[in-house]
Amino acid sequence: MNIDFIEAGPEIFDECAEVIRTAFITVADDFGLTKENAPTNPAFIETDALFKMHEHKIDMFAAVENGAVIGFVAVEKAKEDTYYMEKLAVLPSFRHRGCGGAIMDFVFAFVKNDGGKKVSIGIINENTVLKNWYISYGFAETETKVFSHLPFTVCLMEKYV
Repeated sequence: MNIDFIEAGPEIFDECAEVIRTAFITVADDFGLTKENAPTNPAFIETDALFKMHEHKIDMFAAVENGAVIGFVAVEKAKEDTYYMEKLAVLPSFRHRGCGGAIMDFVFAFVKNDGGKKVSIGIINENTVLKNWYISYGFAETETKVFSHLPFTVCLMEKYV
């Protein structure tokens, strides 16, 4: 595995949006998520959403192997020392090879280098496989929330870097 990380800019937003959709649709299918019951789920993201994130100065990175985008992550500064890690995506054919961990390690280094101390995420609470994966990387559950517009419980987690 030889992954490079590049800043995701407008010239690759179409490719990044496709990677995000492809990565997240597996989870959407597992949990019965649709555009109707979970329209903001990354499985249904369109390229224009990445342009909006870009306009809001959210840092976005593509994980690239052999010139092809195989993963994606967005990092948003929330507070002075807290950053949100969002839309971490790895193409299904590249899973279980350390790609997700490499992306997280990249994010932790980026946050630390930017003066941050904590990375915060939100996931589907019922996705115990994913939750346990994040716990294995040092994340701790801080809170669960029910939102009336979502068909699942949100689990908030954080890790000090």
